[in-house]
Amino acid sequence: MDVELQATCSALGYMEDRVYIKEPDCIETVKDLIRFLRRDNDICEIRRQLGHTQILQNDLIPLVKFYHKDKALFETVIKLLVNLTQPVITCWNNQIPDEKTLRNYCIEVEGYLQDYKEAFIDEDFFSVLSEHIMEILKLNWDELREEDKLQLERLFVLIRNILMIPPDPAREKCTEDDASTHDRILWTIHTSGVEDLILFVASSERERSMLCMHILEIISLMFKEQEVEALAAAGVQRSVTEKEKDQKELEQAREKEKAQKKANILKFSGRHSRFGGTYVIKNMKSISENNVIYHKSLGVAKTFSYDEGKAPKKVAKNRVAIKGDDGIRRSTLSMRLILKEFCVQFLINSYNPLMRAVKDALTRKTTQDNDETYYLWSMRYFMQFCRLHCKRVDLVGETMSMSAFHYIHTQLLNYIENLRIIKDLEEAKQVGRRTHVALKAYQELLCTLDFMSKTQDEQIRQSAKVIQSNVFYVFEYRDIFVNMLRNFKESKCSRSYLRDLVEAAHIFLKMLEASSKSSKLVVQKKKAKKKKKVKKQPACNDANVEEPSEEQLVELWEGHASSEIVTILQGHPELPEGLSPFDAASEVDVDGQRVETMVNIQQFLRDQKFSEAVALFRAAREVWPERNEFGSDSMSQDDELLALREVFMARLPSKLYKMLVWS
Repeated sequence: MDVELQATCSALGYMEDRVYIKEPDCIETVKDLIRFLRRDNDICEIRRQLGHTQILQNDLIPLVKFYHKDKALFETVIKLLVNLTQPVITCWNNQIPDEKTLRNYCIEVEGYLQDYKEAFIDEDFFSVLSEHIMEILKLNWDELREEDKLQLERLFVLIRNILMIPPDPAREKCTEDDASTHDRILWTIHTSGVEDLILFVASSERERSMLCMHILEIISLMFKEQEVEALAAAGVQRSVTEKEKDQKELEQAREKEKAQKKANILKFSGRHSRFGGTYVIKNMKSISENNVIYHKSLGVAKTFSYDEGKAPKKVAKNRVAIKGDDGIRRSTLSMRLILKEFCVQFLINSYNPLMRAVKDALTRKTTQDNDETYYLWSMRYFMQFCRLHCKRVDLVGETMSMSAFHYIHTQLLNYIENLRIIKDLEEAKQVGRRTHVALKAYQELLCTLDFMSKTQDEQIRQSAKVIQSNVFYVFEYRDIFVNMLRNFKESKCSRSYLRDLVEAAHIFLKMLEASSKSSKLVVQKKKAKKKKKVKKQPACNDANVEEPSEEQLVELWEGHASSEIVTILQGHPELPEGLSPFDAASEVDVDGQRVETMVNIQQFLRDQKFSEAVALFRAAREVWPERNEFGSDSMSQDDELLALREVFMARLPSKLYKMLVWS
């Protein structure tokens, strides 16, 4: 460990008889630690050394608990805690390194963060945070200073960082209906009063405009491991269905274990294999037409396969299917009841105003990149909880509108376009996860809309009918599922994403079918582009054909031919495939085929077949690259446009020239 850093850590204070005693220059020492972290290197050496010394567990948390009345010291320690608890990806410039040594350092820092999370399971610590948050919230608007606003924001950022620390199931070894580290943190937040302050800030207009995004992140992190169905169905006692489900799962596990033991007994028999006997496996053909003759023990015969011993086909690293892991688990009943009550209070008092404030911040782009993911996740989660438990559409009226459909549809289109463009695999996987979140939000909008159309309230049914008419009328909303299915790649999106996509498409089609049966549905159709007519001269003999004059060719080129070719060169639309300029079996020599290809390119240009002309021009460039007659690979789009213009204007020995009059 660095000597200066070790001396600085020793100068903070010490614990004596369960009371922490600070040194006289403790506040300056904390400031020195902040400066150390500010000058940390690329491998986070200072951060790893501070985690190794357990300075947060041994010094910083006791300082907050015993000396929170010292305002200057408390604010400085909070600054240091916010820095130490920031996510791992932030320490490496928002990108997890691929190099082995750096990846090990990254895992080491994450392990220290998980140690920090266990240390924060302290009700006294969160009570101190709750007390300071309450003091700032009690101040009037004229008494509130800029330093108080910054301190309030730091306190909520610290809570967010604590909840954001990822769990380690192998380390915690928690089963279902057991209290994990994250559950114990939530219990501490509940008992210390921080939970009530979160609800107050979400419902207060003054603080909501400043802290809306932090509050939404905290709430989404609180429920990230909870399944909506289990939370909505949580009661004071376990339901009969839940008991039967647990008993059935236990019986299945016991039967599986018995079958495995029996198979092991047959497999590892004490008898020598040469006395195992000979068997004939029915309904399995050998190389001949007879059944397979098997010489091994009977226990192994059940698992016989021709694929045994074959090397599996190797899949490229960038094509390996993603293994989806949602991290959902069932907490204890008491924890689920607390979170269920929080959901109900949040929906009644805070959901609509908070989501309105967050949507406004996202529209004005005052948030950080990709913060819309929290908005979409919260929309899906609480709308589903409201549909399953509260069954009151007015509680989620802010996000149940056509503007919500339009916003999610726009986000889905952006994500799909990014998935198609991005080449980096890790970045594409992140975009795929965001696409999945947006898809589930869109699916929940459809489910809520279907619920509204089947309710007994006439006013709600009419509102659902208005929204349905808009959603079914616009063809962009209908084509989104087809577009997403076409662009699905298992190396970028998980199988759970595909399952949710198919389910969402099924819900949409069932709603469309029901709506079309109940009322006459008028559907907007895409308007086909009118192709510009080409007036051709009557067929005539070769002797009477005239080639267009230079003035006519210039007029035709500057009309709309150049603009159409520029659009094609930029990649819209895609070029046709299968055009080959060279035929090895042809009786024409190479030079003759080169001249014939140039004539064909000119004929395509003059016949307004610009995509075929560009495709044939680029294909010929690969066949005859030596004299640059068809350009070079390094030429720009402007140079390629000029080259095509020269071909268009050239006097080539064509068999037949057509006089074109373009409308």
